Amino acid sequence: MIQRPDQRVAVFIDTQNMYHSAKHVFNSKVNFASLVDAVVGSRMMSRAIAYVAKSKGGDETAFFEALLAHGIELKIKDVQEYASGAKKADWDVGMAVDAISIASKVDVIVLATGDGDFVPLVEFLKAHGVICEVAAFTESTNARLREVADAFLDLSTEPERYLIGYRTRRSTTTESPMKKEKPADTEKSTQEKNNRRKRSEGSDESMRKVRITY
Repeated sequence: MIQRPDQRVAVFIDTQNMYHSAKHVFNSKVNFASLVDAVVGSRMMSRAIAYVAKSKGGDETAFFEALLAHGIELKIKDVQEYASGAKKADWDVGMAVDAISIASKVDVIVLATGDGDFVPLVEFLKAHGVICEVAAFTESTNARLREVADAFLDLSTEPERYLIGYRTRRSTTTESPMKKEKPADTEKSTQEKNNRRKRSEGSDESMRKVRITY
């Protein structure tokens, strides 16, 4: 899809979905600043909002501050803990309501999520003339969500760009130069042994010939 510099873009980040997807697929963390830069491109960013959950311990403070430092707004909800031990902080409805509310003020809405529950939202936004794009990891993205989106940015294609501390892993089957030299050394040694044996056999044959002659 063609992007124009005059397009106004709003980015909505399903932080929980992005976090768990990156952890499951790459065992790493998302670089949200790079993600926002990529989806906006040369266009005008109206707003970028991350929907986050806060635990009782407040361990997310540094993470929240990092998002704010990169111009990403926060919508914070306390994690709900149930008697069963389950924890939940569902932002799906809140994120959808905000996207609909801002739709008339922008040209493009980008959803950073792979959650198929947002398919109806994408269809609604498109029906009202808003371009709707999706950015997520293809391995954990709902197929229908990819299909209905006007554009899909697969973060898995450049993990070194969209993940923090990602390093390409070398194959454990790659042989070292030392291992490659061993067959050659063995072959050379075997050849030398064969040559010595031939010389020895030739010498024995000469001795036999000498005995026969005399």
